[in-house]
Amino acid sequence: MSKRRKSRETAPKTKVRDIFVARPFEGLADETEWIALRELVPAASAPLTLKPEIVEEYGDRSVTLSTVLPMAWPAMSRRDGKVFIGLQRHVQSGDVSRDLAVAILGALQTEPGNTVSVPALPGEGLRLQDILVDSPLEITMHEGFEYWLDPEQMQDATVKASLERANASIYPTVRLSSAKAAYWCRVAPDKSHVRWVLGEPEDQALNALSRLSAAGDLLLGEDTKFAGMFRAHGLLVPVWDVPGEPEGAEFEAALADFAKRYSDILAVDEPLDAAARRAKQGLIGRQLTLR
Repeated sequence: MSKRRKSRETAPKTKVRDIFVARPFEGLADETEWIALRELVPAASAPLTLKPEIVEEYGDRSVTLSTVLPMAWPAMSRRDGKVFIGLQRHVQSGDVSRDLAVAILGALQTEPGNTVSVPALPGEGLRLQDILVDSPLEITMHEGFEYWLDPEQMQDATVKASLERANASIYPTVRLSSAKAAYWCRVAPDKSHVRWVLGEPEDQALNALSRLSAAGDLLLGEDTKFAGMFRAHGLLVPVWDVPGEPEGAEFEAALADFAKRYSDILAVDEPLDAAARRAKQGLIGRQLTLR
């Protein structure tokens, strides 16, 4: 064995350190929508615009954000040259923004039609905030995943069968317009949820919800229930149980009323009173953390 080869094979490997970022989408214009698409929505897409310096280095290719891709791939380089990245994926590091940036750059370097390979722990480097022209997401909701495929792939019987299985997993979801990053979804024939990603810092949002709870103003109307909340990527997501009927758009007015109450109570900066403190402990006791 040559000295050079022996030295290369025995040299210690550089260990990639994971980096944890509590709010990976912070700084993006639609932070709450990025979180909603990653955690709440089964099938949606949005076009992304690369910064000029990224286009100059990697070429001008269409890039589309997708809630999920086939087999939860991190990215896909289609045969027609279009690039897709998946928000909902199996392997991830502690910085989701870095993961997604690596997936985009990896797909841009992958020949159309070939499999995109990304590292499990990419380490330090460019993030979404560094490579995208920041603007509100133009979200399109889908009832199926046909948007994944180019016309040629749609003729493949195996692909069609896989697509049918993926489509069967989609639960009805409606994007609500009365509050940003709010979605209605049906979880059972007689039960639905309204879920809303709040854009304020966690402590501020929790105090506002606590005041509303103490005042009995936490519901979305009759026959609704505040089911609890979870923390996702550093922000709070309250969840309401609502009846199976009516469907999504019928809750716009109730959510708008709640959003107004929430906005008004955010302006209160006095310490919580005893009732609000008790309500806060109750809310914390029912809180879950997803990311």
